[in-house]
Amino acid sequence: MDPASPQVVVVGSCMTDLVSITPRLPRAGETIHGSKFFIGFGGKGANQCIQASRLGACTAMVCKVGDDSFGNNYIENFRKNDVCTDFVFQTGAAATGAASIIVNAEVRTIFNPAPAVADLDPAFYTHSDVFCCNESEAEILTGVQVKSPSDAGAAGSELLARGCQLVLVTLGGEGCVIVSKEDPKPKHIATHKVKAVDTTGAGDSFIGALAFFLAHYPQLSMEEMVKRSNHIASVSVQAAGTQTSYPHRKDLPQDIFS
Repeated sequence: MDPASPQVVVVGSCMTDLVSITPRLPRAGETIHGSKFFIGFGGKGANQCIQASRLGACTAMVCKVGDDSFGNNYIENFRKNDVCTDFVFQTGAAATGAASIIVNAEVRTIFNPAPAVADLDPAFYTHSDVFCCNESEAEILTGVQVKSPSDAGAAGSELLARGCQLVLVTLGGEGCVIVSKEDPKPKHIATHKVKAVDTTGAGDSFIGALAFFLAHYPQLSMEEMVKRSNHIASVSVQAAGTQTSYPHRKDLPQDIFS
């Protein structure tokens, strides 16, 4: 490219990313095992320049890197991405910038297929940590009629076969059935009976509570999280309305949060 005619000129940073994948972030002074490590190219300026180039712009980068292997590799990366390097300089007075990045693998996802469709994209089964549906949604998705906890277990097993890691089939006042890759035998988690005033939004209360426990109490078993979420949802059905019926933390038994 003629350096006199770039359409996009970026003045900014070039960083070599040293990325570790770990199950969680380490505490101060703690050593933990990681599952993967790789070296990549980063830096805000360089990132923006590469993206503009890949979209078809004639680009040039203005920056300085170290006279070291990271710097050499970065210049080669620019060239591979059709970025003009006429204004990329190397120095022996400093090292190429490096960023140590720890990617926390603890993020977990809950997918609620509502409204359910029979031809749900298969990716939703394999990309969700927790696949949570009620009895009617499970029936639409699997074709299994769900009238009892045993039926819910059968539907859950079918969802596992489609790639789910952990399936929760909620059954209203009958509680919930859990089935997972680790423990494929369906487990029925009953809930205590209450006098329901309005069940609108109870499923959302359950999922919201479950998300809370996944985020704040990851050490709990899924069974225990479900029990506590069931309890919170059972409180919500004892009052009218949707969000107006959702309990505040201060109004719940505090042992739920221990």
